[in-house]
Amino acid sequence: MNYLHYDLSLGSEEFVEVTLDKQANVKLLDEANFRSYKNGGRHSYYGGLVKKSPFVLAPPRPGKWHLIVDLGGYPGAVRASVRTVQNAA
Repeated sequence: MNYLHYDLSLGSEEFVEVTLDKQANVKLLDEANFRSYKNGGRHSYYGGLVKKSPFVLAPPRPGKWHLIVDLGGYPGAVRASVRTVQNAA
């Protein structure tokens, strides 16, 4: 399985901004779901197929998260940049 992985520690007012060079799956997973993802098992995540960039994703709660960028098994490569941003509200 080929994917990009980012470890994130997010606060209650932080969002994740992902910029991609092509469409890809962007998944925000907790620890248990990341383990399942790595092992090829069923997993739940926040996000999905991203066709327009940049994409902003809000975590459901603060804490440790894993951000995954993959092509869903299709061949090729994707480049991504990831940064955390503060809530503008």
